[in-house]
Amino acid sequence: MSSLLREEMDRVLFRPEEQKLKEFIEIEEQQQGRHFLCVSTQISVVLCRRVKHSRTNKLQKSGLEDSYEKTEIWALEDLLILDGRDPDTDDPCFLMHFDTVRSVRAVSCAAKYTLARCLLSLSRKYHHTALKLKNFDWTYIQPTAVYSDRGDCVVLAQICFYAFNLVCLSLCPVPLA
Repeated sequence: MSSLLREEMDRVLFRPEEQKLKEFIEIEEQQQGRHFLCVSTQISVVLCRRVKHSRTNKLQKSGLEDSYEKTEIWALEDLLILDGRDPDTDDPCFLMHFDTVRSVRAVSCAAKYTLARCLLSLSRKYHHTALKLKNFDWTYIQPTAVYSDRGDCVVLAQICFYAFNLVCLSLCPVPLA
């Protein structure tokens, strides 16, 4: 589902501006509708609304379609600090320091760290400097033997493989002699 959403937002919002959507996470906002924090060469908050359209086809019997609108936009290089607030708690909230501070609540901590890894990578790639990250657990940010830039699905599969091995080892009989 998220790949379809990514493709749709990329097609509707970013390709017309000759940009490519690199990453997005769902965030919680007070305004009605689904909200996403999107990263391309810019950082933007996107509002997704279900709107009624006049004609329906056989595939869309409900007569509803998604409408996307960028509500806030910042240049990637204007992001001074990404502040995770407290690395020792499972808190999906973080702060983005531009000229002003923008508070964001992701739907999960995993989404917050996904965004942080993406922003750090893009900052190094395009601006040749590391984005200043504050109050993040570096174990989940920096590539190591387990966590790397290979993608969250590969990391999850590797962790599951390790867990499966541990279960198999725990089921092996141990000689008592």
